[in-house]
Order: sequence, then C-alpha cells, then structure tokens
Amino acid sequence: MKKLNTLFAVLFSLVLLQVNAQEGRFLEEVFDDVTVTSGVMYGVNATLIGLLDPDNGINEAIPEPLMADVYEPVGDEFGERPLVVLMHTGNFLPTPTNGGITGTRADSSAVEICTRLAKMGYVAASIDYRLGWNPLAASQPERALGLIQAAYRGVQDSRTAIRFFKSSVDGGNPYQIDSTRITLWGNGTGGYIALGAATLDNYNEILTTTNGPAKFLLDADGDGAPDTPMVIEAMHGDVEGKTVGVGQPPFTPLPGDTLCYPNHVDYSSDFQLCVNVGGDLGDISWLDVNSPPMITFQSAFDFFAPYNDGVLVVPTTQDPIVRVQGGQAVIAKANELGNNQAFIDANIDDMYTQRAKDNSAAAGHDYFEGLAPTVLPPNMFNLDEGVVIDWWDPNALSPVGVPWNLLPHPSGGTFHEQGLVTNFGMSAEKARANIDTIFGYFTPRAYAALNLIESGPVNVEEFASEEVNLQAHPNPANDMVMLSSAKEEPMLDVEIYDLNGRLLRAYRGIDQNYFFLYRHQLADGIYVAKVRFESGIKAKKIMFN
Repeated sequence: MKKLNTLFAVLFSLVLLQVNAQEGRFLEEVFDDVTVTSGVMYGVNATLIGLLDPDNGINEAIPEPLMADVYEPVGDEFGERPLVVLMHTGNFLPTPTNGGITGTRADSSAVEICTRLAKMGYVAASIDYRLGWNPLAASQPERALGLIQAAYRGVQDSRTAIRFFKSSVDGGNPYQIDSTRITLWGNGTGGYIALGAATLDNYNEILTTTNGPAKFLLDADGDGAPDTPMVIEAMHGDVEGKTVGVGQPPFTPLPGDTLCYPNHVDYSSDFQLCVNVGGDLGDISWLDVNSPPMITFQSAFDFFAPYNDGVLVVPTTQDPIVRVQGGQAVIAKANELGNNQAFIDANIDDMYTQRAKDNSAAAGHDYFEGLAPTVLPPNMFNLDEGVVIDWWDPNALSPVGVPWNLLPHPSGGTFHEQGLVTNFGMSAEKARANIDTIFGYFTPRAYAALNLIESGPVNVEEFASEEVNLQAHPNPANDMVMLSSAKEEPMLDVEIYDLNGRLLRAYRGIDQNYFFLYRHQLADGIYVAKVRFESGIKAKKIMFN
C-alpha cells in the first residue's frame, strides 16, 4: 500500500508540474524550445524596387513574393494561441543600400523578440514587406512622395499578412492561431507601418491631413496650391491592399503596370493591439476611436523620428521629409479617446511602469498609459541613440559579400564603424537589456488588452469542464465579488493574481460552490481568480474599482 501511495504521489506531482509549467504563459517564458518555419509565403505584391538600380535592366513593376518566418513554442498543448506579426526596421530600403546593417526579417532584434514571444506561448511571425523609394530626390515634396508611397505599401503588406494568417485558420490552422487576438508590432521603420495600419482606415484620410494640412498633396501644376495626391487609390490599391492598382499616366513612368495585387480579400485586416518601438504616425488625424490599443517605446530625444510633433529626418541623408507625430502626441490622444482604457483599468504598477513614469517626467510631460519613453544622455558622439535593440557580428558577411567591418560606408569609415555612431558599445547584452525593459512593460498590457485572462494561463487540457460555469458577481465590484459554480462540484482552492502573474492571495480547503472574495487592501484594477475544482482549473477575470 505504501508503494501505491508513493506512486500516486509521484504521478500527482507530475500532473501538477505539467500544469504549473504553463501557468505563467503570456506573462513569462514557460517553454524551453522554439521551432521556426522559415520562408512562409504570405502573399504576392508588386514592387518598384528594381527601378532604383537602372543598371539591372528592370523598368517595370514586378510581382514580389512576401515572406514570413513563423516562431512557435515546442511542446505546447494550449490550442489556439495569440499571434504577433512583427515588421523590421530599415528605412524602406534593402541592406546595405539603407546605410545600415539591419533591415531584414532576420534582424537580431526580430529573432530575439519573436523567440521570446514564442517561449511565452504566442505565435510570432517576422515578415518582410515591399521596399523602395528615393531618399536622394532633389526636393522635399519629391522625398515625401516617395516615402508616403513606400509606407502605404508597407501598410498594405502588413494587413495582407494578417489576412493570410486568418485564412490559415480556415485552412486547417497549421499554426494554432487565435484570429481574434492579433498584435501588429513594428521596430523602427516597421513602427511607422504598425501605426499606419492601426489608424489609416480610409483612403480620403491621406488627402485631409491636419498636422500639417495637405502634406501628402503635390503642387503638380505649379500654381502654389497642392492638389495632386501623392497616393492614388486607382494606382496603388486601397489602404488594405484588397483592390488592383494600375499605373496611370502622367503620374507614373509605368503606365499600365499592375502596382497592387489583392491577396486574401475575403478576410478582415483588423487586429487587436499595436506596438511600435520607434517610428511615428503619418498624421494624428488618422487616430480615432476605432483604432486598437497602442503601446509605444520611443526615445524622448529621438533625432530622426519626432517624439511629439515635428519633421521626420531620413537617417541616410539627414534631409527633412514630412511633418509627423510621435509617441507623446499619439498615446496622449489614444488615452483621450479611451482606446487604451484596458491598460488604465488594469492599474499596472511595477518597476517598468514606474520607470516609464519617471522618464515621462524627465521628458517634461505627464505620464500617458501605454507610452514608455527612453531618456538617456547623449553618447560619446553627442547623439541620442533611440531605443537600441539590435546587435551584429562585425566579421559577418554583408549582402554584397564583404564583412561589415570592411565594407566602406558612404558617410566614411566602414558600415560597422558607422553603426557604432548610434549604437556605441554595441553588444547583445546591451540590446537584450533594452528588450527586457520592453517586455516588462508590454507583457501585462498585452495580457489585459488581448483579454488573455479568458484564454487562461494554464494548459487548456487541465481546465475544468465547461459544466463548472464559473461566475463572478458583481463584476466590476467595489468591495466584494462572489464566485460561484452552477455544477455540483465544489471549489477546492482560490488564488488571486495580478497582471504581472504575482500571487497575491491563496484560499485553501474551501469545499463550497460559492466563495466571497473581499477586496480588503487590493487597489483598483484587474485581477485573475484561479479556482481549482476536482476536474481541473478555471480562471476568471475580476475587477475592483
């Protein structure tokens, strides 16, 4: 009998370990290994990048496969999982034409962030998107035209990727995606795309900007009144990339060429959370109550991308392009519209939130929930470095077959030496420390905005049956919440967690179909009640206000 009891205890412990191993999912890394499916084609669209190099003989728009690398946790039995679609930086130009070492879906930051997300229980997809514009154009309007068209194509491609993954759910769901919980995440240049995709839902908004007015119109006839759109829907396709675009004279040297190919048009491009690490919004008027919650990480002294409201500067040439709005302006308005209310209701109070509050004060403004500014002194070159999240091997071969520490840079020195100007002391440790901060701030807010509480932070196979029907009344509550179960299966234990995954209270040996949870010293905010029954565990979101 003692051996049987010992065996039962061991088996029971293994079951508990299996449950506890995934209880922190979405809040911390709970998986050791990640599998990466490289080169997934999520669509095809027309690229103009060949026109940048007249020596290659390309003088037309050509179809370009759009590719993604998909990261998934190994050993996950959860079922459908939230998806993060990540877009890299790179100034809308290929490496090294963009003047930098980064600019692909295999950037060190993209690999690091997607790997961490997968280890937390997400599915993450690092995607590429169409590149190409001329930052060396002679005039500011010409540079603005090239950039807005490049950003427009990026917005179309990001939405195409979202629709691809939604279509994959109907195609057998090979990546086990929850299509109702999607985050669009952009690093650097990708941040411009993420913010554009989150806000630009009507082509006419491009024509009616407010900060500044008519900035995406050209004075084509020279009468002093801008009247020609820099983006023409019939040529470039609609804002989702669902309609065909065809070149029309005299606006393009490519009359008759297809400039936009529709992909996955039967699916919605909507997503539930926007994250940008750097980057700006094309115009603040695009942001409205229909935009998703937003989390922004940006240096308060960003030299290239204005932190509040100002003129964007191209890193490759440092020429002015167009007036845009940065994190301070964007998140302030998002909060004013109520878009970030999920973050506010969660009442998140941790070291990362406090750091964001301190940095906001150092930047000279109130703290806006969802904005995590970086405030650092200039480096030895007297430059603000932005939010550094990348590193590289100086001895690695560049795409042109020359190591970065030997490849001459147009501005002098080598690409490696120029990279150190805005990333002095470059290292994996430096970048990962900043990514640690990003995840510390992102994680509980994504947990709240995506309602991952209802997905549950435990293995789905360990949930109690649906017959348990755990209820909480009233919810939200002022002082007390009654937890109850409709089935004749008593609650055994109740644990209360905050959105950082910290256990705040534990009640054992309840053995009742109801339980009164009193607020006592709990602050306003959202909490998770995990209730253990004989058949498994149920999680319920509760809120005190």
